[in-house]
This record gives sequence, structure tokens and C-alpha cells, in this order.
Amino acid sequence: MKALVLAGGFPQIALINELKKRDIFVVLADYYEEPVAMRYADKFYCVSTLDVDAIEEVARHEQVDFLITVCTDQALLTVALVSERLGLPCYIDSQTALNVTNKGYMKKVFVEHGIPTAKHMILHDYDNRCLDLDYPLVVKPVDCNSSKGVRKVTTDDELKEAIADATTFSRTETAIIEEYIEGTELSVDVYVEKGVAYVLCISSSDKVADRGKFVIFRGNYPAEGFEGVRGEIEMIVQQIASSFELEDTPMLVQFIRRDDKVFVLEFSARTGGGAKHLMIKKASGFDVISAVVDLTLGAKPHVGEMREESKYISNEFVYCRPGTFDHLEGFEDLKADGVISAYYLFKCKGVELGKVASSGDRICGFTIQGDTREEMIRKHNEVASRIKVIDVNGKDIMRHDLLTDLYSEC
Repeated sequence: MKALVLAGGFPQIALINELKKRDIFVVLADYYEEPVAMRYADKFYCVSTLDVDAIEEVARHEQVDFLITVCTDQALLTVALVSERLGLPCYIDSQTALNVTNKGYMKKVFVEHGIPTAKHMILHDYDNRCLDLDYPLVVKPVDCNSSKGVRKVTTDDELKEAIADATTFSRTETAIIEEYIEGTELSVDVYVEKGVAYVLCISSSDKVADRGKFVIFRGNYPAEGFEGVRGEIEMIVQQIASSFELEDTPMLVQFIRRDDKVFVLEFSARTGGGAKHLMIKKASGFDVISAVVDLTLGAKPHVGEMREESKYISNEFVYCRPGTFDHLEGFEDLKADGVISAYYLFKCKGVELGKVASSGDRICGFTIQGDTREEMIRKHNEVASRIKVIDVNGKDIMRHDLLTDLYSEC
């Protein structure tokens, strides 16, 4: 068999490895000339995963048996569209893929089904309707991921600028503006099996406090204080799965918890990006990457009994100052010493790094695990003191200031 994998980021390495385990020939397509997953594939095409016609041409030329992706919104839509055109298997149809990757449609369904979410509106340009919303506001492209084009604003001038910026990241040149809800962000990963939504992992997301951006630098499992709202979360994720008529699919739902209430920011029929697939497996025992391959090939995965490896799990992400990346230092020794359980590279050697504008700008990440908060803090502090990101001039360009304390208090 032959598969066409869309997107060549870190999660796709796990996907390609899973396909190769099943003796499937892997063709990879990605916009970047040297994505990190490229060396794992059998063949590579430098093609944008958003270019539906070009991806279809690659699929036809290679005579692939199926297209597949994981952990990314917009590539999922392309997979569904091209699969439908060519009569190839896909676990989600193109209309559903469009519905779950467009925040405008998503919010409409939330309102219609009484799913709690922030007051919002959909715009192409700034107009007087914005006066109906109360600052602070959050502006996002309706159809983009990795926090690209997402900004928090507090004035009309900032709002106008943010709308103009967000629409440049949108395939439909559309932005969503919503009232900002103060609280803790929860990332809830789910697997929907025969229409029933099973919560696999509830983690919290720490974000960089920098110019109103929403750049994730850490994910913590379990999310602190979530137990009081777990029942409401489980009810809402089932309501979302039912409202969008999802039968068998992974699902990511992002919430804001404020006191004893939760509000849905957005969701998608995919697993969280970055290294989330690793956290889910460690937190629940369920392999979402393998499950997506099974689904695509016609099998129906079963969630089964939840099993966590450690009481605490943290995925931490590293960002850099501008420079040309050469290599990492300290990570391999930390893994050998048992301080970190894994580390992962999101960019290739020689890549030019710029300012930290979105979660897609992370250079690498690592996972620490422990059975007490004290153990987690000790490991985090040891990692923070020993790792470096070296540029071609031999300088450490890592943003050490962004690798903040793991917990505010012990």
C-alpha cells in the first residue's frame, strides 16, 4: 500500500513510523523544503498542504491508496476534499471537515445548541458592530491554527490592526472577534467512538505573556483544579460530538475555566499538535496516531481502560532569539540521566529563526514526568539550567526567560 501524508512536522514523524510498521510506502507533502519528518518518508514533495489541486495531482501521480494527516486543522480539510474527489477512504467527509476547521461555523453551532462560549462576531473588516463587544477582545483568523494571527486587544486602534492581520492568515480572509474571558485554559483531548465521546486527557496550557499573543510554552497534565468541572466538560464534549454528528474521530476541545464554569473556545476533529499525542498516550494509554491509521483503513479502535504512566506529565517548549539554528546541547545527557523522558526537534538544522509570534515558532520541546510536584519542579529546574540552543556562530540563542517556573508554588 501507499499513503500520502500531509504536513511534515513532529507529530507526522510518529504517523510515518506507524505507517512504516504496517509496511506502507509513505509519500510526504509539505510547504517547507526540509521539514523535520522528511527523512522518515520514502518520497517527498515540496507542496503546500493547503493547495488542494496540487495535492490531488500528487495523489494521482503517485497512485496512493489513501491520504492521511494528524494533529493539524487545515491539512485535515485537504485530506478530506482530495479523498472525496478520488474516492479514497477518509474517516471524515469534506463537509464535516470544513465545519470543524472553520471557527465561524463552529460558533454558530455552539450558539444554536446552547454550548457555552464567548460573545463574538465574524468580520472581514472593522465596522461599527464591534462597538457591541466589550474590551478586552481576542481576534483570530476563522480558519488557521498554531495561534497564528491571534491577538488580545484593548483599544479600537489595536482591534483594527489585529483584524487586518488575522484576515491575512485566513483562507477566506475572515476574522472572528470575541470577548476575552479571564481564566485557566484547558486543553481536552477526546476520542469519539461510535458517537460516544471519551475524555482521554485534560491538560492546562501556559502561554507567553507578550504583546497580547497566545503562544503556548507548556502543557501540564493533569490540569490543576479541573475535577470540579470534569462532569460539565464531559457533558459538553459529548454535546459537541452530537451537534456535529461525529461518529469515530479524535477531537480536541479548548476550554476556559472561570471559577466553577467552563466556556468553549474552539474545537477540531483532530489530536492536539506539538507533542500532545505523546502526553495523551502517557496519560491514558490510548495511541491516537495508531487510531487514526486504523480509522482510515476501515478499522474501529476501542478506547478501553485508561492507564496513566505518571501522576504528573509536562510538555515544555523552547523558543529562541533570531538566528540560524545549528544544534541542541544538554538534551541527550538529560534523557540518559532520566531527568527528561523524551525530547523532540520541531525545526531542521540551518533554519532561520525569527521573533516569537506563534506556537509554530518553537524550536524543540521536552517531556518530564513524576509522581510528586516536588519531583517535577526539581527536574524542570535541572533541565532549565542545562539546556542550550546553539546557532551557527556558536552562541546560545535560547529564550531562557520563557522557560519559567513549572508551578507558581509547591
